[in-house]
Amino acid sequence: MTEKHAYITGIGQSQVGVRLTRDPLLLTLDAVKEALDEAGLSIEQIDGVSTYPGRAAAMLGFSPVGADELVDALGIKANWYAGGGEITSQLGAVVAAEAAVRAGHARHVICFRTVYEAAAMSRPDEYPMPRRERVDSYSQWFAPFNAISAATWTAQYAMRHVKRYGMTREQLAQIALTGRANAALNPRALVREPLTMDEYMSARMISSPLCLFDCDRYTDASTVLIVSAGDAIDEVRCTPVRIAASAGRVERLSWDQAEWMACYATGKDLWQRTDYKPSDVDTAQLYDGFSFQAVAWLEGLGFCDIGEGGAFIEGGKRIALDGELPLNTFGGQIGAGRLHGFGFAHESVVQLRGKGGARQIGGEPKLAVCTSGGGPLATALLLALD
Repeated sequence: MTEKHAYITGIGQSQVGVRLTRDPLLLTLDAVKEALDEAGLSIEQIDGVSTYPGRAAAMLGFSPVGADELVDALGIKANWYAGGGEITSQLGAVVAAEAAVRAGHARHVICFRTVYEAAAMSRPDEYPMPRRERVDSYSQWFAPFNAISAATWTAQYAMRHVKRYGMTREQLAQIALTGRANAALNPRALVREPLTMDEYMSARMISSPLCLFDCDRYTDASTVLIVSAGDAIDEVRCTPVRIAASAGRVERLSWDQAEWMACYATGKDLWQRTDYKPSDVDTAQLYDGFSFQAVAWLEGLGFCDIGEGGAFIEGGKRIALDGELPLNTFGGQIGAGRLHGFGFAHESVVQLRGKGGARQIGGEPKLAVCTSGGGPLATALLLALD
């Protein structure tokens, strides 16, 4: 039955930094080369490309490289390729590649996410910020209230947990403290200094209950995953990691008045597509653009009941590297940098292959869950080492 499955084979990552001068396309090529070398594949064997959200001409820092540019730069003979933002969040590009190889449209698909937001902010002449004279679409519900940051949008969900379920800032802090502790063991992490509870509690507030350390930070980097068809894994030399299940959900894109973040429905759907259970998972790599998003994913995926996320992570022992559910072992986006979703899948493969170095979890992990998205967009992948 192997040929009916899709696998993540080669993985690669460029330099991760802030205000890099290396062109974002070159960063992407760096990550592609690393992924190809690990997989033992040549560019001639690549016949598909998938990315999120494609090249964003109006926001080149957010997404400076599209699928078509990579096809052109590497001379890829693509039977199938895709790039766009109208999918179930960043890792939806991997789900699309999974569907393509299972349908026979491609054998080896390069999936990538390249971000250049820190460099773009430092060079506004090259990467101008979009200017609008009027608001439209869903921005009409936020801009009049100066709620233009996703920190504000996420904070309303977090504050409900504070008011309704009693989540404390000390509990929420464990996402940031754990991420920073793990990032210190990751040589590619953006921030490698430890974070203390006192530093966290004294940091300036961004949007209550989120403080500065609850937010990821703009980063320049590219991350690549190669998704291969089951009947093509005999062509690779690395250990293939099977995509055991995937799920995604899109709900009310305006973020306005949605009762629950989409991760709750996505988590439920994921377990309906596999015989595995949450208790089988060895490590969770959960989206933490803002710390509360990781808490919501813990609840949505069924690692704890709704409203119990704060208590689940209290003290940090349960989610530490040697805990029962090691969380964001590479540092997450709060510690390792805003790789915008793809870093979680990359780290899942690293851990399942036992290549985490100082941050490697014990016990020969066989199953990992990774996610992307917060608010109305969500994607989850369940990855298995067979």
